[in-house]
Amino acid sequence: MTKGLLSLSLLALTASGALADEIRVLNWQGYGTDLGWSLEAFEAATGHSVVHEYFNSEQEMLTKMRTNPGAYDVVLINAAYTTQAYEEGLLAAIDTAAIGNYAGIPANFAEDPSLVHKGAVYGVPWTWGLTAIAINTQAFDEAPTSLEVLWDPAHKGRVSIRDDAEEAVHLGALATGQDINNIEDLDAVEAKLRELMPQLRTFWASENDWNQFMAAGELDVASYWSGSAARSAGMGLPVEFVVPKEGAIAWLDGLSIPETSEHKEAAAQFIDWMIDPEFYVKWDAEGAPASANADAAAALPDDAFNKRVLGDPEVVKLAKFRAPMDDATREKYLALWQSLKAAQ
Repeated sequence: MTKGLLSLSLLALTASGALADEIRVLNWQGYGTDLGWSLEAFEAATGHSVVHEYFNSEQEMLTKMRTNPGAYDVVLINAAYTTQAYEEGLLAAIDTAAIGNYAGIPANFAEDPSLVHKGAVYGVPWTWGLTAIAINTQAFDEAPTSLEVLWDPAHKGRVSIRDDAEEAVHLGALATGQDINNIEDLDAVEAKLRELMPQLRTFWASENDWNQFMAAGELDVASYWSGSAARSAGMGLPVEFVVPKEGAIAWLDGLSIPETSEHKEAAAQFIDWMIDPEFYVKWDAEGAPASANADAAAALPDDAFNKRVLGDPEVVKLAKFRAPMDDATREKYLALWQSLKAAQ
């Protein structure tokens, strides 16, 4: 038993006379916090039950928090949106001393300026990963090393990217040698993406979409998420995740406690459970993003994707983490993307 699970068991014993709480979690569906075996173990250890509500976009998540005060106790927030939620007064400061496994989070994540404001923590780093490309290994003698494979005429009609404006623009920025968080030549990005459109067989919107296209043999190469690629390969699909020399879009997800939560102590216990190495090793075996907890990452077997690939320092150097984005920039990217699709 790990230190984290042991501490939760002790909390359950010391709180045995107290009423158990129902913790309400807002997250993407199927993203780690709602695993049945984990929730059963958490309830057995603490007495707290967990119910979920889901969102389909970060904007929907923020809207739910704004319009449902008191409805949620733990919310999954991409770090690029945590500052906005903090500035709107939606988040409570988190007492990390109450989260035993927080000690395993390295400084580069723990001190992320998107999660820490005025010396207080408003998001506990949970998972991270990359958006890059994945290939159908049956279509390549050897894996490509550059994003230019998406524009290669040899794969025309067998390419896909996600139907997401921000992600598309960031891919275009990488392909034109620009900083994804400070794009100085948006015209160059638009031109590069315009060249890509005739290459595309389809857009994808979800992991299930992506897997269906790949399983049907319709794609040679497509943009994809690192954790999803690990799951797809684990399903037996002929998939290999590639981090190109131009770099990859990196994201960090944190777990936050809303200011209006009435169960903050129980919420902190649940967050501790979610960053526990023992939980993570079991989740990783099913296909998970990389853990932001270094102790959890180190506990993985050496052949695990998230240790073998995302644990490679050379890969980490290529990670370009998303920074917060203002609404005006987001609207500009959306307009660009809609224009490109309309002209296709």
